[in-house]
This record gives sequence, structure tokens and C-alpha cells, in this order.
Amino acid sequence: MNDAYWHEPPTAGTELEHLTGALDRLRATFRWKTDGLDAAGLRTTIGSSPLTLGSLLKHLARAEDEMFTRKLSGAPVSPPWDTVDWDADPGFDFTSAADDSPAQLYAIWDDTVVRSRQRLAAALSAGGLDQLVHLAWPDGRRLSLRRLLCDLIEEYGRHAGHADLIREAVDGRVGEDPPGDWRPTPAAS
Repeated sequence: MNDAYWHEPPTAGTELEHLTGALDRLRATFRWKTDGLDAAGLRTTIGSSPLTLGSLLKHLARAEDEMFTRKLSGAPVSPPWDTVDWDADPGFDFTSAADDSPAQLYAIWDDTVVRSRQRLAAALSAGGLDQLVHLAWPDGRRLSLRRLLCDLIEEYGRHAGHADLIREAVDGRVGEDPPGDWRPTPAAS
């Protein structure tokens, strides 16, 4: 693949390559829209929405973790999600982001995506897209791994659009895809 298009799905690949490629393209676009900001930039809101780029980083880290732990296999979620009182603060991932530093927000998303890729690869090698996962509807029907991937693609699609609007308000960054030479800024310690 041309390095300038590292974030693109294949032009003619398998179903699995297209699904994972679409997810990775959305991840790259989302991370580009949130990249390199200070605390003020990550806390910017637009209109009447309380959404911020920081809260979206934290929320999508939670969505990734839940998808590839509890929903995939029934495994417990990772820290910090495992100690949250979700009944007391059902929007914790959104509301707590304002208390986190940019380094913490980038690190939680970056680290979670690395773990998600590892867990997905292990699941795929153990049973492919057709395998049924732990998550089930109330009537007992279980979802496939394909469905989990599609659900996460949908989640990213929704929030990449939010991030696009917020980032434009922060500093005018616009565009559909990251430039070919862009790579995420590593989280500072």
C-alpha cells in the first residue's frame, strides 16, 4: 500500500479487510480530528451541545473497550471503566473528561485501540466474522462478531462527524482524511 494512503481500506479486499479497514480509517480520521490539542482545545464546545473532543476521546475509548471485552467475550471491562459507578454517573466517560489532562485522554484512547486490535485479531483467528459473541438480545439471540464490528463502525461514524465540527471551531482544521504524512502525536507523559 502507498504510505500516503495508510489509513485507507483496500481498494478490492475481502469482507474482513473492508470491515477492519473501514474501522481503522474512521479511527485515523477521528484521531486526526482530535490530535495535538491542549486542554482548552479538548474542552471546546459548540452550540448548545456539551460534547468536547476530550469527551469523545474518552467515550470512544470506553466504546472500544466494552466492544472487545464484555460484548465480545463477557470479560470484565478494563480500568478505568471497571471501577465506575455507572448508576450514579451514567455519562462518566463524557463528564469526567474535563478533569483529565490531554496526555491522559490521548493515552486512554491510544492504549485502548491497541488492546482492541489485539483482542479482535485473537477473536478472528479463533472463529472469524460469523462466530457468535457473548452479547445477546433479551430473547437470547446472540450477535455475530461481524455485527460488533459494524456497530463500532457506526459509533465512530457518528462521532467522527461530531469531531469534525468541533475541531473546525477550535482551529479551523477541516478535511475528510488525514494528510498522508500525518501520524498521531504520542501522548506526553
